[in-house]
Amino acid sequence: MAIGVGVVFIGWVISGFAVSNAFGVLIEFLAGLFVLFCAYFFRDPERILPADPDKLYAPGDGVVLSVGSEGSGGTVLRIFLSIFDVHVQRVPCAGMVEQVERHAGSFLPAMKDDAKSNFRVELRLKPEGGREPVTVEQITGIVARRIECWVKPGDKLSTGQRYGIIHFGSQVAVRMPASAKCVVKPGDRVAGGITVVGEWTSKP
Repeated sequence: MAIGVGVVFIGWVISGFAVSNAFGVLIEFLAGLFVLFCAYFFRDPERILPADPDKLYAPGDGVVLSVGSEGSGGTVLRIFLSIFDVHVQRVPCAGMVEQVERHAGSFLPAMKDDAKSNFRVELRLKPEGGREPVTVEQITGIVARRIECWVKPGDKLSTGQRYGIIHFGSQVAVRMPASAKCVVKPGDRVAGGITVVGEWTSKP
Protein backbone atom coordinates (compact mmCIF):
# COMPACT_ATOMS: atom_id res chain seq x y z
CA MET A 1 0.00 0.00 0.00
CA ALA A 2 1.10 3.59 -0.66
CA ILE A 3 1.24 4.45 3.05
CA GLY A 4 3.46 1.46 3.81
CA VAL A 5 5.83 2.41 0.98
CA GLY A 6 5.97 5.98 2.27
CA VAL A 7 6.79 4.84 5.79
CA VAL A 8 9.60 2.60 4.52
CA PHE A 9 11.02 5.55 2.54
CA ILE A 10 10.92 7.83 5.59
CA GLY A 11 12.68 5.19 7.66
CA TRP A 12 15.36 4.86 4.98
CA VAL A 13 15.92 8.63 4.87
CA ILE A 14 16.24 8.86 8.65
CA SER A 15 18.75 6.00 8.65
CA GLY A 16 20.73 7.62 5.85
CA PHE A 17 21.19 10.87 7.78
CA ALA A 18 22.01 9.21 11.09
CA VAL A 19 25.58 9.88 12.23
CA SER A 20 27.84 6.97 13.12
CA ASN A 21 27.77 7.36 16.90
CA ALA A 22 25.67 6.05 19.76
CA PHE A 23 22.87 8.53 19.05
CA GLY A 24 22.92 7.66 15.37
CA VAL A 25 22.71 3.96 16.13
CA LEU A 26 19.72 4.61 18.40
CA ILE A 27 17.97 6.64 15.71
CA GLU A 28 18.57 3.88 13.17
CA PHE A 29 17.27 1.27 15.58
CA LEU A 30 14.09 3.25 16.38
CA ALA A 31 13.52 4.01 12.70
CA GLY A 32 13.86 0.33 11.92
CA LEU A 33 11.35 -0.60 14.62
CA PHE A 34 8.90 1.99 13.31
CA VAL A 35 9.21 0.70 9.75
CA LEU A 36 8.69 -2.90 10.88
CA PHE A 37 5.66 -1.96 13.00
CA CYS A 38 4.00 -0.05 10.17
CA ALA A 39 4.68 -2.86 7.71
CA TYR A 40 3.04 -5.23 10.21
CA PHE A 41 0.11 -2.91 10.89
CA PHE A 42 -0.72 -2.28 7.23
CA ARG A 43 -0.56 -5.95 6.29
CA ASP A 44 -3.41 -7.16 4.10
CA PRO A 45 -3.43 -10.98 3.95
CA GLU A 46 -5.18 -12.78 1.13
CA ARG A 47 -8.19 -14.80 2.25
CA ILE A 48 -10.51 -17.29 0.61
CA LEU A 49 -13.80 -15.45 0.17
CA PRO A 50 -16.87 -17.14 1.72
CA ALA A 51 -19.68 -18.28 -0.53
CA ASP A 52 -22.71 -18.99 1.69
CA PRO A 53 -25.43 -16.41 0.81
CA ASP A 54 -27.37 -17.26 4.00
CA LYS A 55 -24.54 -16.07 6.28
CA LEU A 56 -23.16 -12.71 7.36
CA TYR A 57 -19.42 -12.49 7.93
CA ALA A 58 -17.26 -10.34 10.21
CA PRO A 59 -16.26 -7.02 8.60
CA GLY A 60 -12.92 -6.98 10.41
CA ASP A 61 -10.49 -8.74 12.73
CA GLY A 62 -10.87 -8.22 16.46
CA VAL A 63 -12.84 -9.03 19.61
CA VAL A 64 -16.62 -8.69 19.92
CA LEU A 65 -17.38 -5.79 22.27
CA SER A 66 -21.16 -5.93 22.39
CA VAL A 67 -24.28 -7.36 20.79
CA GLY A 68 -27.57 -5.52 21.25
CA SER A 69 -30.51 -3.76 19.66
CA GLU A 70 -29.51 -0.12 20.39
CA GLY A 71 -33.09 0.82 19.48
CA SER A 72 -32.56 0.05 15.80
CA GLY A 73 -35.13 -2.72 15.43
CA GLY A 74 -32.38 -5.17 14.55
CA THR A 75 -29.09 -6.27 16.10
CA VAL A 76 -25.93 -4.19 16.33
CA LEU A 77 -22.62 -6.06 16.60
CA ARG A 78 -19.55 -4.07 17.66
CA ILE A 79 -15.97 -5.29 17.22
CA PHE A 80 -12.82 -3.74 18.70
CA LEU A 81 -9.69 -3.76 16.55
CA SER A 82 -6.46 -3.37 18.52
CA ILE A 83 -3.27 -2.01 16.94
CA PHE A 84 -2.17 -5.63 16.46
CA ASP A 85 -5.19 -6.63 14.34
CA VAL A 86 -5.51 -6.39 10.55
CA HIS A 87 -7.29 -3.08 9.90
CA VAL A 88 -8.66 -3.72 6.42
CA GLN A 89 -12.47 -3.97 6.40
CA ARG A 90 -14.52 -6.44 4.35
CA VAL A 91 -18.24 -6.43 3.52
CA PRO A 92 -20.34 -9.00 5.46
CA CYS A 93 -22.41 -10.08 2.45
CA ALA A 94 -22.72 -9.62 -1.30
CA GLY A 95 -24.78 -6.70 -2.55
CA MET A 96 -24.87 -3.19 -3.94
CA VAL A 97 -23.69 -0.10 -2.09
CA GLU A 98 -26.72 2.13 -1.50
CA GLN A 99 -25.12 4.88 0.54
CA VAL A 100 -21.82 6.02 2.10
CA GLU A 101 -22.02 8.68 4.81
CA ARG A 102 -19.44 10.35 7.03
CA HIS A 103 -20.56 11.42 10.51
CA ALA A 104 -18.68 13.96 12.63
CA GLY A 105 -18.00 12.93 16.20
CA SER A 106 -15.51 12.59 19.02
CA PHE A 107 -12.34 10.47 19.31
CA LEU A 108 -12.98 8.41 22.44
CA PRO A 109 -11.16 5.11 23.09
CA ALA A 110 -12.47 2.55 20.57
CA MET A 111 -12.85 -0.20 23.19
CA LYS A 112 -15.50 1.84 25.04
CA ASP A 113 -19.24 1.72 24.34
CA ASP A 114 -19.32 5.51 24.00
CA ALA A 115 -17.12 5.19 20.90
CA LYS A 116 -20.30 4.65 18.89
CA SER A 117 -20.57 8.47 18.78
CA ASN A 118 -17.03 8.89 17.41
CA PHE A 119 -16.25 10.12 13.91
CA ARG A 120 -17.32 7.28 11.62
CA VAL A 121 -18.18 6.22 8.09
CA GLU A 122 -21.40 4.26 7.48
CA LEU A 123 -21.86 2.07 4.42
CA ARG A 124 -25.36 0.79 3.65
CA LEU A 125 -25.43 -2.35 1.57
CA LYS A 126 -28.45 -3.78 -0.26
CA PRO A 127 -27.93 -7.57 -0.13
CA GLU A 128 -28.60 -9.80 -3.10
CA GLY A 129 -31.95 -11.57 -3.24
CA GLY A 130 -34.03 -8.60 -2.08
CA ARG A 131 -33.13 -8.90 1.59
CA GLU A 132 -33.20 -5.95 3.98
CA PRO A 133 -30.20 -3.57 3.99
CA VAL A 134 -27.16 -4.18 6.18
CA THR A 135 -25.09 -1.26 7.49
CA VAL A 136 -21.42 -1.48 8.40
CA GLU A 137 -19.56 1.25 10.26
CA GLN A 138 -15.89 2.19 10.37
CA ILE A 139 -15.31 4.03 13.67
CA THR A 140 -12.26 6.00 14.79
CA GLY A 141 -10.67 5.77 18.24
CA ILE A 142 -8.42 7.88 20.43
CA VAL A 143 -5.43 7.01 18.20
CA ALA A 144 -7.18 6.21 14.92
CA ARG A 145 -8.07 9.48 13.21
CA ARG A 146 -8.26 8.51 9.55
CA ILE A 147 -10.76 6.32 7.73
CA GLU A 148 -10.57 5.25 4.09
CA CYS A 149 -13.64 3.90 2.31
CA TRP A 150 -12.82 2.68 -1.18
CA VAL A 151 -16.33 2.13 -2.54
CA LYS A 152 -19.18 4.37 -3.66
CA PRO A 153 -22.96 4.12 -4.18
CA GLY A 154 -23.80 1.81 -7.05
CA ASP A 155 -20.79 -0.46 -6.61
CA LYS A 156 -21.57 -4.18 -6.54
CA LEU A 157 -19.50 -6.06 -3.97
CA SER A 158 -18.83 -9.73 -3.27
CA THR A 159 -19.03 -11.27 0.21
CA GLY A 160 -15.78 -10.62 2.04
CA GLN A 161 -14.54 -8.06 -0.49
CA ARG A 162 -12.25 -5.34 0.88
CA TYR A 163 -13.88 -1.93 1.09
CA GLY A 164 -11.73 0.23 3.38
CA ILE A 165 -9.22 0.62 6.19
CA ILE A 166 -9.00 2.45 9.54
CA HIS A 167 -5.57 3.64 10.61
CA PHE A 168 -4.51 2.20 13.99
CA GLY A 169 -6.77 1.03 16.88
CA SER A 170 -10.46 1.36 16.07
CA GLN A 171 -13.92 -0.21 16.03
CA VAL A 172 -16.25 -1.64 13.39
CA ALA A 173 -19.96 -2.34 13.69
CA VAL A 174 -22.56 -4.29 11.75
CA ARG A 175 -26.22 -3.26 11.90
CA MET A 176 -28.25 -6.34 11.03
CA PRO A 177 -31.95 -6.06 10.16
CA ALA A 178 -34.64 -7.94 12.09
CA SER A 179 -34.55 -10.63 9.40
CA ALA A 180 -31.06 -11.72 10.53
CA LYS A 181 -29.76 -13.06 13.84
CA CYS A 182 -26.34 -12.63 15.42
CA VAL A 183 -24.47 -15.86 16.24
CA VAL A 184 -21.49 -14.48 18.19
CA LYS A 185 -21.21 -13.06 21.72
CA PRO A 186 -19.03 -10.51 23.56
CA GLY A 187 -15.49 -11.76 24.01
CA ASP A 188 -15.45 -13.87 20.83
CA ARG A 189 -12.52 -13.29 18.48
CA VAL A 190 -13.48 -12.87 14.82
CA ALA A 191 -11.63 -12.63 11.53
CA GLY A 192 -12.78 -10.38 8.70
CA GLY A 193 -14.37 -12.24 5.81
CA ILE A 194 -13.94 -15.59 7.56
CA THR A 195 -15.94 -15.75 10.82
CA VAL A 196 -19.72 -16.12 10.52
CA VAL A 197 -21.31 -13.48 12.75
CA GLY A 198 -24.92 -13.67 11.55
CA GLU A 199 -27.47 -15.77 9.71
CA TRP A 200 -30.49 -14.74 7.65
CA THR A 201 -33.74 -16.02 9.14
CA SER A 202 -35.70 -15.26 5.97
CA LYS A 203 -35.31 -16.64 2.49
CA PRO A 204 -34.45 -14.29 -0.41
